[in-house]
Amino acid sequence: MPEHPLPASLPASLPASLPAEDRGLSPHTGYTRAHWETAADQLLTSALRYATPGQALIDLPGPPSKSGVRSDGLEGFARTFLLAAFRTAGASGKDPHGFLERYTAGLARGTRTPGRDDAESWPEIGHHNIQGQPMVESASVALALRLTAPWTWDTLPADDQDRVEQWLRGALRHTPAPNNWYLFPLTVAGFLESAGRGDAETRGAIERGLGLLDGWYQGQGWYSDGDGRSFDHYNGWALHMYPLLHAHLAGDRALLDQLGPRLREFLEGFALLFDANGAPIHHGRSLTYRFAAVAAVALGALTGETPLAPGVTRRILSGALRHFLDRGALTADGVLSLGWYGPHEATLQRYSGPGSPYWASKGFLALLLPPEDPVWTATEERAPSEGHDRVLARSAPGLLIQTTGRDGLARLHNHGSYKLDSREPERAPGNPLYARLAYSTRTGPTSAANTPDNHIALQVRGTRSARIRIDPLAAGPDWLASWHRPVFPEDGPVLPSARIESLTLARGRLELRVHRTVGVPAGTPIHHSGWAVALSPESAAETEAEEITEMRLDGPEVTSQLLGLHGWQTQRTVRAPQGTAYGAWALVPELTGTIGGDPADTVFAALASLTGEGDPAPLAGQATAEVNGLTVTVRWADGTRTVVDFGDGGLTRPTVTEVPA
Repeated sequence: MPEHPLPASLPASLPASLPAEDRGLSPHTGYTRAHWETAADQLLTSALRYATPGQALIDLPGPPSKSGVRSDGLEGFARTFLLAAFRTAGASGKDPHGFLERYTAGLARGTRTPGRDDAESWPEIGHHNIQGQPMVESASVALALRLTAPWTWDTLPADDQDRVEQWLRGALRHTPAPNNWYLFPLTVAGFLESAGRGDAETRGAIERGLGLLDGWYQGQGWYSDGDGRSFDHYNGWALHMYPLLHAHLAGDRALLDQLGPRLREFLEGFALLFDANGAPIHHGRSLTYRFAAVAAVALGALTGETPLAPGVTRRILSGALRHFLDRGALTADGVLSLGWYGPHEATLQRYSGPGSPYWASKGFLALLLPPEDPVWTATEERAPSEGHDRVLARSAPGLLIQTTGRDGLARLHNHGSYKLDSREPERAPGNPLYARLAYSTRTGPTSAANTPDNHIALQVRGTRSARIRIDPLAAGPDWLASWHRPVFPEDGPVLPSARIESLTLARGRLELRVHRTVGVPAGTPIHHSGWAVALSPESAAETEAEEITEMRLDGPEVTSQLLGLHGWQTQRTVRAPQGTAYGAWALVPELTGTIGGDPADTVFAALASLTGEGDPAPLAGQATAEVNGLTVTVRWADGTRTVVDFGDGGLTRPTVTEVPA
């Protein structure tokens, strides 16, 4: 059988840099649609240099994932094919660089003899944890085919079409992971139905996926990623994206009416989680997908289900793309690295391979908006985080959003998201990307091997506890509360009746953090840490040498402050030599205390701040706290009072009362 014809060589005429900035149309980022198109072309050209001779696999350089190099090669193909699809479908099929010819040839070659141990054949699709990674990639292949059918699928001979279909149907016949993976068969089935190859099997996959999605919906625009309370970026780039894009492409008005309002409500809060510098919130797994975080923002504009003005939408989209392109996300040969800015091992999961970062392609969904769409023609406006100070409590996922307009910084306080399903046991040290009390757009969590930032821990026999399963307790307009069971490492201490209740109240740049321990023996040490600041080793040494009065750490972009208000006895800085995604070294401010026998001695209050403002005022003087029994009264500098009442000592819903000056 003859090979599908290929262009003689990779395009050599692409510009070496992005177009000139347009500060008239885009006063905040300078980016226009032309920047997006050029960035897509450059990403594709760089990746395609690593394609196998028949174009079926793209073997990008780097350490392999746990799925192996063959699966990684398919991943490189599928995820960049999705980028090529957004690029060309958004240009009405115009493909001057011949990208789609290469991917069409790769489709035919990879599916000719699936599973064969040769240089080009794709791995067959199996069950989750048994050759399951190809199921993930099948969704990108199917969606790309659906978007580009006139220029790819329709050009394949009938025998090649049959083989591609047969490979894709492996996704319908094997068991996905019990989470967003069920949307991959849905996406495959949606393509097959659009190609006139639907049947009971495809209908069943779509109905199953939509049924599970409904069960995962928790309200306020948030889905849990499967059974449990896993809320993170998968909510936008998977749980909203796949089914709603399917509904849009199918013209399914009933499904759009069902799912669209959920996306709109999600974006009301999610849009706040992008920094004025363009960064998305650094929270949850798979952060190496970077600007995929804007997929839901683009999808809202594409479907009309968005609360954002067109100029605000483009501000968020272009801000995120530029943020990473300006900060070393690409290697010297133009390939997306495994990490955040540059390579960063602690950011990764075991399933991450060299092709994994190209799920960032989802951010280019924006190119499906035609050039004349207002998202591309309207003047850029400020990002939501650049407006007035905002606090938004989302009780359904247990997330408190806090932004400050003067520095455009966004923070996310976690009182409900964790990475466990209902069957999994709690194991220390927990996942740093979920277990912390707070996350931001300018800091990352410290690694599991280092002292945790934004953490509350008991210390028993020299071992500190972890925060893993997080149970929401109560919520108000500017605060959230939760509780967790302190968990120690295997073969470590056990406190079967112990729990820690935690409350965060946001006020401007300030965070009131109140903790109460229950069932913990008197005399037990307790530790509380604040925001980690990435520094050079030299700066870290200088900071530690200083006399620190209220735990202030100054980094290149942020200042972290932590002040004990009640119960805390000592304070110090702790080194985190593995650093964060924002720097090779980090320091963490920490308070320590001891649990007493009286109710008031089981309550601990602190004031924290993370700010990008220059030379922020000290926290001392911003607030004081008095504790009477299980009631905490905080007096703010403006004369107002906040009263936090933990009730009678049982597992009650804490209340917060604001008393004006």
